[in-house]
Amino acid sequence: MSEGPEPSDDSVAPDPATDRRNVVDRYRGWSVEAIRADLAARSHPFHVAVENLAHDFNIGSVVRSANAFGARAVHVVGRRRWNRRGAMVTDRYLDVRHQPDAAALHGWARAHGLPVVGVDNVPGAVPLETDELPRECVLLFGAEGPGLSAEALAGCDRVVEVSQFGSTRSVNVGAAAAVVMHAWVRRWVFDQQVQGPSLRRDPDEA
Repeated sequence: MSEGPEPSDDSVAPDPATDRRNVVDRYRGWSVEAIRADLAARSHPFHVAVENLAHDFNIGSVVRSANAFGARAVHVVGRRRWNRRGAMVTDRYLDVRHQPDAAALHGWARAHGLPVVGVDNVPGAVPLETDELPRECVLLFGAEGPGLSAEALAGCDRVVEVSQFGSTRSVNVGAAAAVVMHAWVRRWVFDQQVQGPSLRRDPDEA
């Protein structure tokens, strides 16, 4: 879907009849400031963080998913500049913050009493499908390719992985982020309980 023109002043509300922005009908005719305020008031108590070590084009997709699933904020870790193309302008309605490095992110999380849940398919990671994500937390994703840096992993309170059954080593970070955020929503918005490891079904038994 193509994006319509955005008002130059975030406080200006467009005409609802001509508002062609990529927003749900509820927000037609609302100013950017008004949308940001409403989303912030209704946001969920999880934050999303993603390492930006090589100007990863997937960060925009992560931001867009964070907007869709109602994240409290997104933290871009590392390089300040990030590729906004995949965000489809959703970053204008969301609190996007910068953390200079993983140590700064972990320090911020500790100061706010938030456990950091790393997401990567590394040894010792717990399957997302059998682990209950904390209600208040930071979901931390690595850069496309290398995954979480050693510094980022070292500060995590736990690490989960998205279970895979094909030949590829990993799904891209944009897809993984959407899967994990949706898992949080299923647990804490729809109260869907997590099944324990003993209840996992072997795909070969299907």
